[in-house]
Amino acid sequence: MPRLTEQEQQEIIRFIEADKPLPDKYRFLLFEDKREVELVWNGKTNEVCNIVLPFQTIEHVDEPRAEKPSDDNMQLGLFDTRGRQRKGWTNKLIWGDNKLVLSSLKNGPLHDEIEAQGGLKLIYIDPPFDVGADFSMDIEIGEETFTKDPNILEEIAYRDTWGKGSDSFIAMIYERLVLMRDLLAEDGSIYVHCDWRVNGYMRLVLNEVFGRTFFVNEIIWQKIRSSKGQANGFGNVHDTIYFFTKTANYLHNKQYTSHDPKRLESHYNLIDEKTGQRYQLADFTQKGAGEPKYFGDRGLMAPPPGKHWIWSQERITEGLKKDLIVFTQSGKPRVKRFLDESKGQPVEDIWIDIFPINSQANESIGYPTQKPEDLLKRIIRASSNEGDLIADFFCGSGTTAAVAEKLGRKWIATDLGKFAIHTTRKRMIGVQRQLKADSKDYRAFEILNLGKYERQHYIGVNPNLREAEQQQQSMEKEKAFINLILRAYAAEKTDDFTNFQGKKAGRLVAIGPVNLPVTRLFVEEIILECRKHQITRVDVLGFEFEMGLFPNVLGEAKSKGIDIAPKIIPAEVFDKRAIEQDQVVFHDMAFIEVKPHITTGGEDEPPTVEVELTDFSVFYAQDSISHAEQTLKNRSSRIVVETGQVVKVSKDADGIVKREVLTKHWTDWIDYWSVDFDFESKQEIIRVQDPDTGEWQEQWTGDYVFENEWQSFRTKKDRSLELTSVAHECSTGRRKIAVKVVDIFGNDTMTIIEVTV
Repeated sequence: MPRLTEQEQQEIIRFIEADKPLPDKYRFLLFEDKREVELVWNGKTNEVCNIVLPFQTIEHVDEPRAEKPSDDNMQLGLFDTRGRQRKGWTNKLIWGDNKLVLSSLKNGPLHDEIEAQGGLKLIYIDPPFDVGADFSMDIEIGEETFTKDPNILEEIAYRDTWGKGSDSFIAMIYERLVLMRDLLAEDGSIYVHCDWRVNGYMRLVLNEVFGRTFFVNEIIWQKIRSSKGQANGFGNVHDTIYFFTKTANYLHNKQYTSHDPKRLESHYNLIDEKTGQRYQLADFTQKGAGEPKYFGDRGLMAPPPGKHWIWSQERITEGLKKDLIVFTQSGKPRVKRFLDESKGQPVEDIWIDIFPINSQANESIGYPTQKPEDLLKRIIRASSNEGDLIADFFCGSGTTAAVAEKLGRKWIATDLGKFAIHTTRKRMIGVQRQLKADSKDYRAFEILNLGKYERQHYIGVNPNLREAEQQQQSMEKEKAFINLILRAYAAEKTDDFTNFQGKKAGRLVAIGPVNLPVTRLFVEEIILECRKHQITRVDVLGFEFEMGLFPNVLGEAKSKGIDIAPKIIPAEVFDKRAIEQDQVVFHDMAFIEVKPHITTGGEDEPPTVEVELTDFSVFYAQDSISHAEQTLKNRSSRIVVETGQVVKVSKDADGIVKREVLTKHWTDWIDYWSVDFDFESKQEIIRVQDPDTGEWQEQWTGDYVFENEWQSFRTKKDRSLELTSVAHECSTGRRKIAVKVVDIFGNDTMTIIEVTV
């Protein structure tokens, strides 16, 4: 340690006695481990999440696969009796916080599966880089567009990302990039997409995590073709994509842009085969009309007197160049040979040939941050090969997964937003269908959940406090949160139970966490306490419920004589005036009604079952009609959701209010529905670590995986919806059929019916 002067020592003591942080200069004087350049931000820490949570499979999608597999498939053993993939890598679509996902992938049992595929070769991410962005979504309802507000979990994610501006964004992305780096294969690469708002920070963070040595390119992609310009600057028309690698030995396939088929000109390289000297030839057309202009070291050159240009009789064809004889200034002929450009022009780091998505493009699905497939094609082809595993941990609309599937890559895609997961699910089913129609290979994919969340209640705990102080503040925040919810629900507080915080009308009340979904583990703990104290009626309040949670757990509780009613906590609980005016409504989960149609079949015809969707009810609310009427200005309108109806409230020039119900039929609420005709055929297996041996063991959760065998859904170009499934061949006997419905906001609900065939 460097020697400190007496004055410096006294100054350090004064700072410590005053409980103030030391000036930065002492960081370099006191500690040997220092860097010449280091990125520092408020709250920086080298601690990285190492939590391992089990991945729970909630849905398996292999829908277009043949009902009766071919003999070849049966011999290979890749498919089960229904033609569904059962072996090999299954692509992963994961819903949850990508920090927990990354940590569980890195430290959990799925890491071995990733390594068995050759490791993770490529990561592409397009993180939220707009400080003003949030999780609100524009939803089409008839001819109108309604903006859905973010839910509480999404608001917390937004706060954690941008709550302190740049500091919190850097902290968020830094920890995730460290985890991504550790997941990458030794020859792997990462591409990080950003724009002018954060590209300066992002470059510094990437340098910090991957090292400047492994920076390869700063790619400029022109995303806008015609800029309106800026009043006090130049038009902003590009995004930045940073390309880093894990090591110096990385996979890279050179990419090319195609020539203009109408005119092959523009400075082709030539090599003198004797001297190795490079030259350029310009304005050499396919027809060979006119004499080409030869540019040498001394500028424009013409053939010596009495000489002429000579080129082979076979002209330039499809980008292939033949030898060309030219003459030096001294009159000596030289053979000039074109470089092999049969593949086109090598791609450089400015990409102006990939156009953004317009609203009429075939691939457009209306997702706000959707990137063009051609952009991902170039990246995926450059840094992976067929059969390689790639990942996108901010998958959004699923472009990376869609392109990966089309190019024969395996993939992992994750997102925190349910709407993003649902959008990607629909898109990937479309990709599966198209690949099957084109007689091309494709893989099944599964939708995964992060199970067994740690129960953490907090609303804005100060991370700069000491651990003991954080725990104290967390307890105080949790207590205030519980009191707030109980007051809004008009429930009486109780301290007699472990998992119940209140009572109301003869029912106990359990409140889920503010920052996480209500999980299976949470509900299972409630069931155990109910059985211990002979409790039969419970309300479970939560901002969001784990995907695939119901009705499995509800059925289990019902079989034990326990009536559990899940209720959705509205955002209005944080509005003091709404609570005081008793305007807070806790909504029930959505309700599905279906009707099976069974045919008994005959000697040569097997029995079949088809499912008809007959009713669907939701209880979502956003804003209120009365509030809209009071606050609307003349000649304006607003769309609100109240008591399960989407209503357009308008006010004309005279202040007269008009209401128009947009959800005219229950089907208007449905975006997607699907059927599993034999629900209890596939057990949900998770892998957990034995606390004594440390080994990973398979364990049945007691639930089943929803196998997506048929579905109908709306697309941007086709808003129609089938309400009766195909007639599905099945064996005789009793079976359970599961039906899943996803509403226009991306929330899923499932029901199970039992039939006898």
